Parts: sequence; structure tokens; C-alpha cells
Amino acid sequence: MKIAVKNMVCQRCIMVVTQELANHGLVPEQVQLGEVTFKESLSEEQLVLLKHRLAAHGFEVLDDRKAMIIEKVKNIIVGIIHGSDEVVLQRNFSDIIAQQIPVEYNYISSIFSTTEGITIEQFIILQRIERVKELLVYNELSLSEIAYKLGYSNVQHLSTQFKKVTGLTPSHFKLVKENKRQSLDQL
Repeated sequence: MKIAVKNMVCQRCIMVVTQELANHGLVPEQVQLGEVTFKESLSEEQLVLLKHRLAAHGFEVLDDRKAMIIEKVKNIIVGIIHGSDEVVLQRNFSDIIAQQIPVEYNYISSIFSTTEGITIEQFIILQRIERVKELLVYNELSLSEIAYKLGYSNVQHLSTQFKKVTGLTPSHFKLVKENKRQSLDQL
């Protein structure tokens, strides 16, 4: 039995969900971003308890197929952008999403846009910019290193996109960086 869980966006989220399951005697086969797999089906009572306990931590168990697809898309994107040291892509995000979700990409794109109010491409841009902010705050890499790390064609492309989204240049952001980052589940 697979259960889709909304707002699982990082390794800490996986740890919290795993701990909640253990606290209630539920043993998952696998816990990954946005998804918990059990060997056997949960009873209705167990499912209700799980929904309640996860909601207390800001997670939501998804019952709707469309919502599950959207959450899976978000988790794929977040995993690629925030989950690795380099996002140098040899393939398009659309190819990666289509490979990992066995549904036609046009359908995925359509329900994502309709439900979220932004396109998958816009969501990817928001995630990349949030990662740029994170790396600027750490102040360990130059802007050209950040551009390379996140798969931008050049620093100018990164700077232009950054300013369009934030209203600030990357260098100005570094000067006024306090309280400019958002948590991933808020994007």
C-alpha cells in the first residue's frame, strides 16, 4: 500500500514521518519524499490516526489521484534541485518527470498548472532561485560557481532570472539577505 504525503520536501521531513510511524507501531517498507510504502494495507482506523498525527507536523495524506501526481512532480523537482550538489542536467525536467510518473506529460502539466496556478517551469524557476538564495547566504561559492552548480547557461541568465523573481540582483541580495528565504513547502 502506498500513501502520498504532501509537504515532505527534505530529509528532515522523512525523519519526522518515520518517527511518527514508529511512535504508533506502524512499520513502513519505505519512506521517501512524498510517499510512504507499507507491505500490507492499513486499517481505516490506522489511516485516520496517521492522517491526524502527520497533520500535527504540517503534512497531509493525499487521497486524490491528481493531488498525488502534483506532489510527486514537486518532490522530483525539489529532489533534483535541493537534493544534490550539482544540478547540471543532461535531460529536460519534462523527460525526467515523464520517466518517473507513468502518465502522459501533457496531462501532468495541465493538472499542475490548473491546480497550482503556475506552470511546472515556473515552479522549477522558483525552486532554483530559492536554492540560489541558500547558496548566496552560505557565501561559500562565487556567482559563477552557483550558476554552474544549478545548471544555468551563464551568470547573466542566473542574474536576470533572479532579479525577475526577487526584484533584487544577486549581489544586492547578499547585502540584505536576512529574512529573504522561504521554506520549500511555502513555494
